[in-house]
Parts: sequence; structure tokens; C-alpha cells
Amino acid sequence: MSERAFTANDQFSPLFKQMWWLVLIRGILAVLFGVVALVWPGITVWALVVVFGIYAIVDGVVLVYHAIRDRARLDGWGWWLAMGLVSIAAGIVALVWPAATALVVLYIIAFYAILFGVTGIIGALSFRKVPNSGWGWSLVAGILAVLLGVVLLIFPGSGIISLIWLLGIYAILFGVLLIVVAFQVRKVAKEAGLV
Repeated sequence: MSERAFTANDQFSPLFKQMWWLVLIRGILAVLFGVVALVWPGITVWALVVVFGIYAIVDGVVLVYHAIRDRARLDGWGWWLAMGLVSIAAGIVALVWPAATALVVLYIIAFYAILFGVTGIIGALSFRKVPNSGWGWSLVAGILAVLLGVVLLIFPGSGIISLIWLLGIYAILFGVLLIVVAFQVRKVAKEAGLV
């Protein structure tokens, strides 16, 4: 039995109309976080934790909103909800415990990146049959997130400035990938006459 390819009029088009701007916001926030990390590489650990905490909470709220609002149309919406809740929890921990040592901050960011990456990979794979959905870019972003988390766990003593640079570069790359995905998703919705 052959599977037909999804067209722009299939079930994902209305979802794409509603979610493209959420993906765009997440991408812009990630780029801004990365720029802050690169522009001020000597930023104190406390300031980095606060910036990360704010980013993680806002990103988590966007993910939870998306998961709850689109749960009827979104396969695997529970993964999106779980990642949003993990993101919010990581942000709260970072803000409530800003005086944590650099190693604790590193582990929080590493586990956040790994969980985010795994969830991103699962989400990307759920859209792989949708033409022009940008699922490949989402897959790359998820893989990069997992790799970042693993590198941070394997090399925890690399120095905070090096880690800030690595985190900044990753955040910018990840943000750019999300922005590309947002416009791919918008294109699918536009082809269906929904945008």
C-alpha cells in the first residue's frame, strides 16, 4: 500500500497557519540570546543564568501555548507540552538559584539542550511527510541541541568563557534554523490560501 504525499490542503495546513509565527518568535529569541552571549563573552555566570532563565521561560510558555492550543491537530502534542514544561522548569531553576556554581549552571543547560534536542527530533520526524514543512531543518536543530548538551557534559571543565561562546554560537545557529523553518511552514500555509 503506497502512501500519498501530503498536499497543502491536508490536515497540517491550518496548523501551519497558526504555528509559523510561534516558531519565528522562538528563533528570534534564540538569536538574541546567542548575540548576548557572544557580544559579552565576559558576562558573569550570574548574568548568563538570568538571561538563560528568561529565555527558557519565554520559550517554554510559547511551546506550552502551542501544544495546548493545537493538541487536536498536532500529533505528538504531548512532547511539545513536556518540552515546554521542562523549559519553564529549567528557567525557573536558573532564576531562583542564580548563585549556583558554573558547573551546576553548565549541567542545567546541558540537560536542557539534550531534552530540547530529543523533543525537536521527534517533532521534526512527525512532519517529515509534509512537503516544504522544513522538517529537515528542525531535525538538524534537534541534532545540534543534543550534540551541544553532550559536549557540555563531556567537557565540563573547558572554561566558562569557552562555554559561553559555544552556547552563543549554538543559539544563533539554532535560532536561524528556527527562522528558516518558520518561513517554510508559512509557505505551506500560504500555498493553501490560509495566510
